[in-house]
Amino acid sequence: MAARTVLLVARAPCAGREGELRMYRQGDVLIVPVADDAVPPHVTRAPKEPRDARGRMVLALGEVTGHAHAVVGPGELVREPGAFGPLLLHLPEGGRVVHEEHGAITLPKGWFRVIRQREYVPGSVRIVAD
Repeated sequence: MAARTVLLVARAPCAGREGELRMYRQGDVLIVPVADDAVPPHVTRAPKEPRDARGRMVLALGEVTGHAHAVVGPGELVREPGAFGPLLLHLPEGGRVVHEEHGAITLPKGWFRVIRQREYVPGSVRIVAD
């Protein structure tokens, strides 16, 4: 099965007018822009997630394959507390999301929320294994 990258564009209100909210998807990872003024102040002071041995910011690691959805370029990755705490990505100059089995995605500069696809299993919620 060929790998593919999907760019989703949704219509959403933006500053009182109709605008586009771009969402980016690569496999089981959804990346949604967040307005600078919507980022909570404590997030900018939170500890940053470490980069991997290749210098990448890993958004999600495949439990089955060991492949990673990762961002290359300058920026920082911050995880809020909790098992399912939001993962926020800050790219001051933009960046690229790469993966061994998917096409690369170019992201503009700004803040993003990273969301992992989850599956429902009666009695629990778990992250989808990639």
